[in-house]
Amino acid sequence: MAALAGLRRVLAAILLLGMSGTFVELLLLGHDEDTTQLIPLVLLGLGLASVMWRVTTKSEASTIAVRGVMMLFLMAGVAGVYYHYSANVEFQRETDPALAGRALMMAVLHAKVPPALAPGMMVQLGLIGLAYTYRYKEN
Repeated sequence: MAALAGLRRVLAAILLLGMSGTFVELLLLGHDEDTTQLIPLVLLGLGLASVMWRVTTKSEASTIAVRGVMMLFLMAGVAGVYYHYSANVEFQRETDPALAGRALMMAVLHAKVPPALAPGMMVQLGLIGLAYTYRYKEN
């Protein structure tokens, strides 16, 4: 049981560090130009608050809150990859209408702005958060 408690502390630290770093990076990149771009910032704030609540109180309600926010992370990450990828497809087609198939996909994936797979970080953080609360009772 002590090993599991230690693993949970490590997961909480990784999760808090990852959410904090991602939050700061998004702010530095100016990822707040419209309402859609605020979604990951709001979720990261909620994630930080819910994990800190869980770390400090160890209540069942805080566990449920972390799990709920982490599910939102998963959904936002998948949606973000879709939106980033779609925006890159549109841009690449405007730049070179002849691009199609694999060449288009590779151009999209190599585009720097917006990075097509960057929102996958939200999925990764969500999975870490769900692992942190896996079979977590009031202990």
